Amino acid sequence: MLIKRIVFSVAALAILLNAEAQKVNTGSSNSGTSGNKTSNSVVNTVANFTNAEAASAIKEALSKGVTAGVNRVGVIDGYFKNQFIKILFPPQAKEVETTLRKLGLNTLVDNMILSMNRAAEDAAKHAAPIFLNAIKQMTIHDAVSIVTNQQKDAATRFLERTTTEQLVTAFKPSIKTALDKSLATKYWSEITNRYNRIPFVKKVETDLPDYVTRKAISGLFYVIAQEEAKIRKDPKGTANNIIEKVFGSVKL
Repeated sequence: MLIKRIVFSVAALAILLNAEAQKVNTGSSNSGTSGNKTSNSVVNTVANFTNAEAASAIKEALSKGVTAGVNRVGVIDGYFKNQFIKILFPPQAKEVETTLRKLGLNTLVDNMILSMNRAAEDAAKHAAPIFLNAIKQMTIHDAVSIVTNQQKDAATRFLERTTTEQLVTAFKPSIKTALDKSLATKYWSEITNRYNRIPFVKKVETDLPDYVTRKAISGLFYVIAQEEAKIRKDPKGTANNIIEKVFGSVKL
C-alpha cells in the first residue's frame, strides 16, 4: 500500500513538472517572437531610408519651415499681432515702461513697442538666406538623430541651439537698419533719456539692436517649429518625395 502511494506521488509530480516545463517553453517562444517583432519593426523603420536621405529630408523640411516662417512674420503685423512672438519692452526695462505710463507718456511707449515689431517684420524679409546657410552646415549624424526624435520640433530646436549666436551676428545689421527706419532708435533714445533723468532710478542701458535681434530670431524659430510640426504630422502634404519617404517612416 505504501509503495502504491509513493508510485502515485512520483507520477503526479512528474506530470506537474512536465506541465510547468511546457509553460516555460511556450512563454519563452512567445517572448522571443514578440522580441523579434519589435526588433524587426525598428530595423524596418530605419531601413526605409538611408542616412543621406535622412539628412536631405531634415534640410528640406527646415528649408520649407524657414521659408513659410519668414513669409508669415515678414509682413505688417507679422510680429505685432501675434501674441506669442510680439516684442515687448526688455525685462530689465519693464520698470521704465511702468514709470513712463504713470507719467502720461503712453503714446511714446506704444510707439516704441510698435516700432520694435515693425523693425523685426522688416528685417525678417532678409532672414531666409541666413537661416538656409545655417541649415546647410547640418551633418548627416545630426540629421539621423533628429529625424527619429519623437519631439515634433526636434530639428528646429537643434538649429536654434547650434546657430543662434551665428544668426544674431548675421541678422543684427538688418535689425539695426530696420530699427532706425522704424524710428525705434529715436523713441528708445528719448525714453531712456527721460527715464534716466528721474532722480534715484537705476539707469537703463539696454543694447536695443541686440535685444530686438534675439527676440526676432526667437519668434521666427517659434513659427518655424510650428511649420516643422505640420510636416511631421502630414509629410504627404509637402508634395516632396524625400520628406514623405523619411518622415512617413517615423511614427510620432
